This record gives sequence, structure tokens and C-alpha cells, in this order.
Amino acid sequence: MIKPVGADKLLPLYIYDDSERDRLNQIATDLPSVIISSSAAANAVMLGGGYFTPLQGYMDLQDALGVAREMRTSSGAFFPVPVLNLVKSIEGIEAGQQIALRDPNVKGNPVIAIQQVETIEAVNDEQMALMTEKVYRTTDMEHPGVAEFNQQGRYAISGPIQVLNFSYFETDFPATFRTAVQIRAEIEKRGWHRVVAFQTRNPMHLAHEELCHMAMERLNCDGLVIHMLLGKLKPGDIPADVRDDAIRTMVRLYFPENSAMVTGYGFDMLYAGPREAVLHAYFRQNMGASHFIIGRDHAGVGDYYGAFDAQTIFDSEVPADALDIEIFRADHTAWSKKLNRVVMMNEAPDHSKEDFVLLSGTRVREMLSEGKAPPKEFSRPEVAEILIKYYQSL
Repeated sequence: MIKPVGADKLLPLYIYDDSERDRLNQIATDLPSVIISSSAAANAVMLGGGYFTPLQGYMDLQDALGVAREMRTSSGAFFPVPVLNLVKSIEGIEAGQQIALRDPNVKGNPVIAIQQVETIEAVNDEQMALMTEKVYRTTDMEHPGVAEFNQQGRYAISGPIQVLNFSYFETDFPATFRTAVQIRAEIEKRGWHRVVAFQTRNPMHLAHEELCHMAMERLNCDGLVIHMLLGKLKPGDIPADVRDDAIRTMVRLYFPENSAMVTGYGFDMLYAGPREAVLHAYFRQNMGASHFIIGRDHAGVGDYYGAFDAQTIFDSEVPADALDIEIFRADHTAWSKKLNRVVMMNEAPDHSKEDFVLLSGTRVREMLSEGKAPPKEFSRPEVAEILIKYYQSL
């Protein structure tokens, strides 16, 4: 199986030993504590599950700025985005002590991790703007990822962490949430060697389904991991439980047995386009995928990124030795009226726009809200039924 990034084995920061975890939970009750941001809590979940191997905790400012500029920490380790614990107040917190990190997304704010504080650094406006511009390619506060990043706080608390739980992901999505450790174990159990991963924050329509089939066939893969984001999205996006139901229904009905695995990960969407695509590739390698599908507008939002920026960044900015995972570059896929099947649009040069079945997201939402299923050339009827039920419940 493919090795993790920068390590021979995964380095999950979750405390698996029950007695040690109980001891640390007890210790945490007497430690100074801070309610961290949703983003920092999501980082803790990813660190805990081994997805961010070989990181040992939150970055200091020097590492975060280096990663933002050139995707390298001060030690030369590759990582595509800053992993920070930004807070608004550092009252009662000092370097050298342990602190309890409290989860903002769970009632009662239980402790999600214990952090050994190495540094506490104030982040100035210039440094914040640099990280924002490099990661998001914009400083526009209308960009949901930019707004979220800049409202977290201006004090960066760095240092290693010990993760005590996986927030609400394990309890709210018990059949879907999986750590990188668990996915690697499942891939090995299934006897898969060449594995392609598909990222989604939306339900999968027919074009997405067929894209996965195309990738598996062309790459000669044993299996597919559909890996959906389970964390916070922007307003208007379809909730994770509805997506999960739609995707599982599609896989059950339209994929051969033991060919596809439906899983999810606990992270908040950044909407950072190209940089987020690299992060997606990074942690898919850590979970055991040998290949990763990147299509048009991957991880984007609005008009902030070019259609294929998330693909070309691997040629122009990612160091050649940084990742072993291979990228499957996809164009927009749609049903061809001429060929009576789904094709990649760049592989049908004799087609005009009118030769494809194309529906805008707005039109699809309108149809579903009206109780109308999109045409079968766009969406499986069983998937449409689930989405109609959701939209009519709003």
C-alpha cells in the first residue's frame, strides 16, 4: 500500500488506550482551558485520525507563514495549508503549560484535546493578509473561507496535542465517519491495491457516478473510496446526513459489490480551490489511496478560481517529490445526447453545448423543491427521490 506522506506509517494523535485517555480526561478538568474555533477543532479531528501525518500538533507562526508562501515548514516538511489554533483571548494561558482545548461544536464544550503550549504569538494584519492571499488567492471577505479564517482570532497557540475524541463526527455519523487509520485497515481487508478516491461535499448525480466508473476503469483500480466532507459548509449546501443517504443509495444500486466504500471525514470546508485540492490529495495519500480524482472547480466557490486551477497547481507549485499519490484529471462530465452516455466534455470535440444534458444548480434545486425529478440523464431517480424529500421539508 502507498506510504503516508513523509513517514513510513501513520502517526495518529488520538489516544487509543482507554485508561490513558480516561487519565488525560481527568487531568484536563484542572487545566486552563479555551473554547477553540470550529476550524481548530476540525484540525484536531484530522490530526487525531492520522490524516495530517506527520504533523504533531498546531503550527507556530513561522511554520504557518512558510507553508502559506511555499508549502514548506521551517524544517522543510511539505504541507499545503497552515494548521493553526487561532484564539481571540490568551488570558490565563502561558507558554510551557498544558491547556485543555474545548469543542465549540458539542453541547457543553467538552475537551477535545490537550495541547502542550510551545509558543503564543500575536498575528499582525500583514501576516494574516499574507496567509489569506496565499491560501485563498483572495482577501475578499465575501469569500466564505476567507471570512471564516479571519474571524478566528489573532493569537496563534502552537504545540503538540493529544486528541481525546472525534467531536460530533463519530456519534452523528457512526456508519460513515472513518479515520485514516480505519480506512487503511479496510482497504487492506478488502484486498485492494490500486485505490482511487473521490471527494464530495454534495450528493452525487449521474455524471459524478460515471466519472468514478471511468477513473476506476482507466486507472485499473481495485476499489473506490467515496470520501465525503462531514463538517461545516456554507449556507445553502445540502446537510451531510442527506448526502450520505443519497450516496449510499447510489452505491448500493449502481456499483458492483466490494468495488466502492462510502466514508466521511471530520473537517470544515475551506473553499480554497487549488490549495484545498492539494490538501485533499495529501490526506487521501495518508488514508491509503493511490489515485485521486480532481475535476473542474474542485473545492472552489463563486468565481474566485479558474476551472482547472486545482489541477495545474500540481504542475506549477507542488514540489515533484512532495506526494506519491497520482492525480486523475477530469473535465466536466455530462450526458451526451449524440452518444447516449455520460462523457467528459473535452473528449467530445464534435459536440456543442446543446448536445449535452446540462442543468444549473439553481434549476436543479427549483425542480427538486417543486417535487420534480431531474431527467434520468442527469440524476438517478432513487437519488432524486431522497433530494426531493429534503427540499420539500425546508
